Parts: sequence; structure tokens; C-alpha cells
Amino acid sequence: MKTTTGLLAIGLTSLAFSEEAAKPATAPAAAATLTTEWPMWGNDGTRNMVGIAKDLPVDINPGELDDDTEAAILTEAKNIKWAAKLGSQAYGNTVIAGGKVFVGTNNESPRDEKQQGDRGVLMAFDEKGGDFLWQLVIPKLGAGKVSDWEYVGLCSSPAVEGDRMWLVTNRGEVICLDVNGMANGNDGPYQDEAKYSSTDGTPITTTDQSADIIWIYDMREELGVFPHNVSSCSPVLDGDMLFTATSNGVDWSHTNIPNESAPSLVALNKKTGELVGEEAAGVSSRVLHASWSSPAHGQIGGKDAIVWGGGDGWVYAFDPTPVPDEEGFGILKELWRHNCNPPEYLEKDGKPIKYATYAGPSEVIGTTVIYDGLIYTMIGQDPEHGDGVGQILCIGPDGKAVWSSKEIGRSISTMSVADGLVYAAEYDGDIHCYDAKTGEQYWVHETQSRLWGSTLVADGKVWMGTEDGELHILAAGKEKKVLGLIEFPAPIYSSAVVANNVVYIATQTHIYAIGK
Repeated sequence: MKTTTGLLAIGLTSLAFSEEAAKPATAPAAAATLTTEWPMWGNDGTRNMVGIAKDLPVDINPGELDDDTEAAILTEAKNIKWAAKLGSQAYGNTVIAGGKVFVGTNNESPRDEKQQGDRGVLMAFDEKGGDFLWQLVIPKLGAGKVSDWEYVGLCSSPAVEGDRMWLVTNRGEVICLDVNGMANGNDGPYQDEAKYSSTDGTPITTTDQSADIIWIYDMREELGVFPHNVSSCSPVLDGDMLFTATSNGVDWSHTNIPNESAPSLVALNKKTGELVGEEAAGVSSRVLHASWSSPAHGQIGGKDAIVWGGGDGWVYAFDPTPVPDEEGFGILKELWRHNCNPPEYLEKDGKPIKYATYAGPSEVIGTTVIYDGLIYTMIGQDPEHGDGVGQILCIGPDGKAVWSSKEIGRSISTMSVADGLVYAAEYDGDIHCYDAKTGEQYWVHETQSRLWGSTLVADGKVWMGTEDGELHILAAGKEKKVLGLIEFPAPIYSSAVVANNVVYIATQTHIYAIGK
């Protein structure tokens, strides 16, 4: 198995729901917008890692893997509904919608033997039985670690709405797909799927198990962005608008920014892929490493807003409706910005503290969360930089800090906020529980492993996977209580998600559907 030492896993409503039938033990204030599915990173636009579920098991045995084929053997498994083989690395967080399960991986276990070699891959499975349905096979940029790190595959999560889905590829493209793949024909204006997945110009043979591309917007070509290490963002939707980060960052030297004027956050028409707006806050001119964080959408101060953590360490709020500039081009109006690095992380004795040092400043990598009109965020760096000082913040609708805490180290995770409590994971292995209004810390749980993914709160439980392949299950609440510790056969870098009373765990090599 090929591995990577330093790429981060980043780190993004069609079923009717009866509250009496599936009322969760732990539900966020904005639960009315949630569904029993998981159609995008963070379930809905608020990006809060909280799901609606009941009766989720904690007595779990994932079974074993066949030594020769690496197939999951479920003979001795317990509460595993199905398991499916992925590639050799999986960082793209799982999405479930319309009876299908989507997850990003690489091509080290090719589903199409005619398409060999290093690729990014989006796989689609049947939700009930785990049958493989179709895949999008994405050629690498050929830039190596600097823009498309070898063998990490696809790190982004799609956003699904109806029969369409939107995804940021490892090539820095925003792509719109038919959720059914080619099984229902080749729809949309884009008809060159056979050429898209080719690495040598020779068209591949498409089948019912091939992806159906509707349109492509190449952010590298159209915006001049320079993704650092990897392109990663889960788009968020608002009406006919799609918002995504561009992953623009530094080059191989880690000091030079190839395009300081390129936007770090853009808005596209979700139906056509047309660029309709971009941020003009100058984030790229201050980027520390790359802008990987995914935007959130929700109500703050009684108004719709796009809230996003920048690669410069600031959290921004934008009006989601672009306004024309002097030349008539759409600009995302900045409502406010907040510096998430305290002064002592930026400067000492009148001199700037160097980036990528233990005591130095960090960017925002985990996705900002909107809960009850407040914004929750943490700072962190690429895991390759190691441990360092961190901070968790609660920001009010006016852009001012309600509370903050430096009792947490660097984090690349997204938080869960439920029943007035915040559950946050830091990279060095600790899970923290805070009061959502005051910032009082109630408990810390040490996993003794690295944490790349995010916490999930569902059915009154906190779910967290680790680099050592352990799934920690804790009771949600002010008192720490360990409910379960399950060992999986491979590391877990992505986040647990839940849909229709089933928890999905994607290890580096397999995806497991957990339920009674």
C-alpha cells in the first residue's frame, strides 16, 4: 500500500422526516433544516456535524480482511450491514442521498481494469446493500506533491440536490454530475466523458458504471489559482448559487504565492457553471499555506450569510448575493472579518513569529459551523507541520468574539454543536467538550492517536475515528462516558457520518455501514 505522510483530509433534503418516528436524543437548534440523509459535508449548509438518528449500536465488530484480496470478511462481524472496498487511501468524506452512498478515494483498487494508475476516484454505492454503482475517474495533474499529491486520490465531498451533485476534483475543477451516472444515458451539454478520464488522449470506453458529467468549471484555467498540495472543498448551495473555496496557496517553496490576486472563494451558477461572483478581500495575498476550508451558509444576525475560514487565519462573513463592481463583475460583499490568531501567535518582542513553527500562526482548515446564530471555528495547519498552539472561537453575528479558548491545540476538524455543547477534536488526539455559550470546558477525552476527521453527534453519542483505526464512541453530555472502542483494520482519516439510522465509517481502504 502506498501512503502519504502529510496530506490533510478536509481537511463538505429529499426524504420526508417524522419527528415522532426518528426524534434524535441530541438535536441542534436548527434541526428543522436537517434530514435523515447526509447530502453534503456537515449535512446541511450550517456544516454542523450533527445527524438525526436513533438506536445506533455501540457493540460493533467490523470483521476481518482477506489477506490476498483485501475483501471485507463479515462472517464474524457484528452490526455491520455491509462493507465495500475502496482504494488504498480515502480522505473524501462520505455523502448519502437518494439511496446512494458517495465517497472519494484513489485508484489503487481499480473498478475498471482498463483504467490503471494513480487517479482521483469518486465511487457510488447502493445505500441498502453496498453494491458498486458507478465511478468518476479523474486523471492527476502531473504536478506531483505541489498541487496534486500522489495517491491521496479525491479529498473533497460532493453536495447533492435531487438528481445533481457538485464536486471539487483533485484537478481544481468544479464539476456537476448526474447522481445516476451513465445508467440513464449521457445527459447535459458535456459529452466528452470518454476523453475526460483518459490519460493519454485515447478515449476510454464508457459504460453504465461510468460517471455522467453535466458541466466542468476549471478553476486553475479560468481563475489562475494555484492549489497547494491538493484541491479540497465541499461546495455549499444557496438557491441557484454554488459557493466553493479555490485551494489557492503557496508554491513548492512555501514562501512564494504564485497568484496573489486569484480569488480564494467564488460563486458559480449551479445549473450552468458560470462564474457569478468572487471574494475581493485579498485572502490570497495573505495566505499562509492554502485555502482549503469549506464555506458554510446560514442565518447570522437575522440575515443570510456565507461564512468561511480563510487560508490567512481569518474568518469571513459575506452577503451571498454578489453585487456588481465598476466593470459589472459580481463581488461578494464582505460583512465582517475576524482574526482567529491571538496576538501572541503572530508576534513576539516586536518580531513576527515564523509560520509552521510550534508557537506560530495558523490558518482555518476545518469548516466553520453556524449554530443558533453563532459561528464556531478552530485554527490549525497541515498535519505535516506537526503539533502547535491552537484556539477555538465562538464568534457573534457582528464578527466579534463571544468567547475563545487556547486550551486546544491545532485542529483540522469540523465541530459538532448540540444541546448547547461543542465537541471539538484536535490533531494531537484529544476530544474536547465546551459550553457553547460560555466556552467553559467540561471534559477532555484522550484517544492516544492523531485525529484527522471530525466529531459526529448522533443518537446521543459522539463518534470519532483515529489514525490508529479506532472508533471512539462517547456519550454526548457534560459528563464524559466512554460507550465503545472499536478497532478497524485500517486507519480512519475521514469523518463518521450518519443517514437513515446507519453510521458510515470510511477507513483508508474500506467503507462500512454500521447499524442494527
